[in-house]
Amino acid sequence: MTVTMFSQELTTKAATVIERCRALGFQLATAESCTGGLIAGCLTEIAGSSDVIDRGFVTYSNQAKMDMLNVPADMIAHNGAVSEQVARAMAEGALKQAGTELAVAVTGVAGPGGGSDEKPVGLVHIACARSGQLTMHLRCSFGDQGRSKIRELTVLSAFELIDQQLETPALA
Repeated sequence: MTVTMFSQELTTKAATVIERCRALGFQLATAESCTGGLIAGCLTEIAGSSDVIDRGFVTYSNQAKMDMLNVPADMIAHNGAVSEQVARAMAEGALKQAGTELAVAVTGVAGPGGGSDEKPVGLVHIACARSGQLTMHLRCSFGDQGRSKIRELTVLSAFELIDQQLETPALA
């Protein structure tokens, strides 16, 4: 019996992402805040993923987002770290820094604290950048289901957004 840290649903989705990237000859980078590396961890749970996964950036602090992904300080100050703008900038920064064809980024409020009326616990922004394509964004309102559940749902949603990005026809 094989023991895994992740649910069957997550590892199945991760395997699909790996297979699709491999078929396209794409390498993938991750930029993670609220998930703290879980997306990269789940992807690398798949045997043979090393030909697809290039690197993961865990940018939990605002300073890390600025230093590692070149997210502008004024963007964070104006929109907050948990925003569509920052998620997009994280994904695009990871794409550029890694030199991969694909990058996914997540930023959100996993709780139990840290939420506000404007940005409640369970709010997560996910972005997926692909070279030569428009960056996709997904706003998720998971509600206050507990930190672990929010993070699990974020990983699953990130895989779904990657799938969407991979289904998008190449721009002419």
